[in-house]
Amino acid sequence: MQTKNSSPIPNRKSPIPNVLKACAIALCFWGLSGSKPAQAEDVNLKVGVVQRFGSEPTDELTLKATPGDSLSLRFLAGDMQPQTLETDQVTLEVATQPLSQPVLAEHLVLSDHATFETAEDAADQWRSRGIQVEVVQPERWQVWAKRDVYQTPLLRRLLLQSLQAQGYSTVRLESQVLPQVPRVSFVVDGYRYNRQWIEIDSENDLIQVIRNEDKRNPRLYAGSLKIQPNAYGTYTLVNDVPLETYLRGVVPHEIGPGAPYAAVEAQTIIARTYALRNLRRFTADNYQLCANTHCQVYRGLTGTVPTADRAIAKTQGLVLTYNNQLVDALYSSTSGGVTAPFSDSWNGSERPYLKAVIDSPQPIWDLSEKPLGNEQNFREFINLKEGFNESGRSPFRWRVENSLEQIQKDLRRYLEKIKHPLAEFTTIQQMQVIKRSPAGRILKLDVQTDKGVVELQKNEIRSAFYPPRSTLFYLEPLYGNNKEDKTLKGYAYVGGGFGHGVGLSQYGSYNLANLGWSGEDILTFYYPGTQVQPLSDSIVFWQEPGNSK
Repeated sequence: MQTKNSSPIPNRKSPIPNVLKACAIALCFWGLSGSKPAQAEDVNLKVGVVQRFGSEPTDELTLKATPGDSLSLRFLAGDMQPQTLETDQVTLEVATQPLSQPVLAEHLVLSDHATFETAEDAADQWRSRGIQVEVVQPERWQVWAKRDVYQTPLLRRLLLQSLQAQGYSTVRLESQVLPQVPRVSFVVDGYRYNRQWIEIDSENDLIQVIRNEDKRNPRLYAGSLKIQPNAYGTYTLVNDVPLETYLRGVVPHEIGPGAPYAAVEAQTIIARTYALRNLRRFTADNYQLCANTHCQVYRGLTGTVPTADRAIAKTQGLVLTYNNQLVDALYSSTSGGVTAPFSDSWNGSERPYLKAVIDSPQPIWDLSEKPLGNEQNFREFINLKEGFNESGRSPFRWRVENSLEQIQKDLRRYLEKIKHPLAEFTTIQQMQVIKRSPAGRILKLDVQTDKGVVELQKNEIRSAFYPPRSTLFYLEPLYGNNKEDKTLKGYAYVGGGFGHGVGLSQYGSYNLANLGWSGEDILTFYYPGTQVQPLSDSIVFWQEPGNSK
């Protein structure tokens, strides 16, 4: 599942001792800090702009200086002394390096999730049982037994046996014996270097990055770059970039380059808030944020627009808060006419400011009188098309048919990915919505297969099937062309919205801005009870559940 959609225009290892040692040295060299600056201009972010580099043998990155400038490459030489090379261009590859002795790469997977939010809630539950854990993202989000606590094969197996004895049947140990390990490889002045990490910067603080699979679309990044090991046996290219510069690469790609100005202001404040609240997402990999829809879409200085730059400058340092804490700044493309509470999409405690709000500037539906958990009410609501902020937008209302063969293929692929015990089913016999929230989102959907019932909850539904654009839909069974043929041929998904629907609707903000609402008015509408205020030391970025400031 995606934490949010990237645009309102529709279009998510185990430790090796010497790797960890070198990574620790590299982090000291980089100068990471856990302190919280008081001013937005003091904040630097570490964004993984290329994740899992080296997962394919053909992976390649070309880094180029801008005209008249050069790149500085810094790394540790064989004697562990810092070394610097100057060049105007370098191509990074990943080569395997044999080990003198094979190494056991192993981790204990406690649970598997579609989103960071639900994984983090699961991590809190594991901690409440006395197990130290970490949240990771090898592909889907997972919770692992903390590697620096459960360091030995014996400790991991003792924990596995204990959990299995308590009935945790999906906990699993993933092990691999490695005769060789990957190293980043590059050539400068005719000499090939193999290194675990490299820092790259330039005098002008501008570096062009070209991926081998996308050579026609190079990206220009401000700040510095670093290639570093991650937790999965591959590498991450991390951009160290000032917060306000980072926003230049986020805002136009999230809200769209043609958005009305007040919507851009609202997006800017919520994007700044989102970044600062979510700095913990990739702690296990020694950076903070990703550059795709699992975080916020970030494309460096490629595609910046004057409207967004003006909004960033005007709102510099402004964030959205609730009780002096940064809000969980979730947003999506299109609500479908009603925003969703946090728990409609994810597990975890409710956020008081993330409520069900009818996405209209006028009172056209009363949720207290006609809650959308009632199927008849829901179908009546989803057939309304006029009077909403998103009316007339293509993702607002939709009906998409899918064959039973394709639905079965999609579900089988999903169940195999999460290692579900019913992944070997052959046929789907029926799909049924079991429970809806009062805001209309599906909370539970059952799929009857020939092997048993697969229960899907919340955003798992979007992960398991294509094409539902949201969980705000109902199912319409499709039968044969002959009226008397009751053989199930597929289903139509009839619904509205695009994304999880929690918080700000990007398309909805377009309409409110065109009606004359300010950026702050738009945020107050979508996040009731919140305040826009300047970033300061008194504001809490994020607070662990159960902890006081």
